[in-house]
Amino acid sequence: MTLTTSTPESVEIPTPERPPTSGPSVGTRVLGMLSPNKVSALYVLAVIVIFFSIRVPETFPKSATVSQVLNGNAVIGLAALSIVIPLSARVFDLSFAYTMSLSGVTAAYFVVEREWSTSTAIAAALAVSLVVGVINAFVVVILRVDSLIGTLATGSLIQAFITFVTNEVPITGSALYGSFSDIGQKQALGVTLPVIYMFVLAAALWFLMEHTAMGRRIYATGFNTEAARLSGIPTKRIQFCSLLVSAVLAGWAGITLAAVLGSGSPTAGTPYLLPAFAAAFLGATQLRPGRFNAWGTMLGVITLGAGTTGLALAASPPWAANMFTGIVLIAALAVTTVERSGGRSFRLRRKGKHTEAAA
Repeated sequence: MTLTTSTPESVEIPTPERPPTSGPSVGTRVLGMLSPNKVSALYVLAVIVIFFSIRVPETFPKSATVSQVLNGNAVIGLAALSIVIPLSARVFDLSFAYTMSLSGVTAAYFVVEREWSTSTAIAAALAVSLVVGVINAFVVVILRVDSLIGTLATGSLIQAFITFVTNEVPITGSALYGSFSDIGQKQALGVTLPVIYMFVLAAALWFLMEHTAMGRRIYATGFNTEAARLSGIPTKRIQFCSLLVSAVLAGWAGITLAAVLGSGSPTAGTPYLLPAFAAAFLGATQLRPGRFNAWGTMLGVITLGAGTTGLALAASPPWAANMFTGIVLIAALAVTTVERSGGRSFRLRRKGKHTEAAA
């Protein structure tokens, strides 16, 4: 008799299906975007608006104040945007303010003294600004002089040249009124044209830095220049070109300033050195913390502009504006630092709890 044995068929035990994981909700994403870690300046701006609305209720909480903030700080915005790219590539350009003065004087000189057309004078002024950028790039990138020292030195040379040519006398004349002054004084969409220039330039820089390979290479160069070089990124070329772009954009800011003032002032750009850097560094703590970015810079410009406008409407002493700029910078950076420290502490606490539960 033959015994047959049958092996039991393998039985597949069904495993419970995991619920599909979904991304963060819209509310969570919105709260993340409005986190003080990303937009601390927005909360500072809210405090500024509330304070001055109580302090000067008859003048500050008006639609005209919004236009005044934008119109009065458009040139600062252009100046701050001009240094976003070199700062992102870990290069300082302290000569941009002097380049602004030089381009404004150059454009005014050719319009008044040589009777050139506005477009030709602007082209000449931008060409002179480009020459400044080439000199800066040669000193910093080719000669390897520290960018802080090198661009400060070229800025001093630029100012000396302006003083030699103009003898510190502003260039004025009736020829500056008309098509040239329209560059800075004509209105569109309820604001002056420099405001339009500022937002168009911010959009262009945002697209370049956030949505192109060149922007990623610029950020890589700024984060770790040596690592970027070893990975094949032409870091020297990027830093060289960043100084060229900075000079040309500063030149346009200077032309716009000359059109706003209606004259070519030998020292017109110098007062923009601190506010522009303040807005750029404040912007580096906003939206994309740790990165110099266009829209963060715009938020910094508007925040600082709202405060200085409020101080002017409240008839504060002249020194109050500089003090306010320093306080806002410290406050915004402090809020960002506290938020980051709090986030790290929260994550460490959660990790500790999970470890204890596993044990």
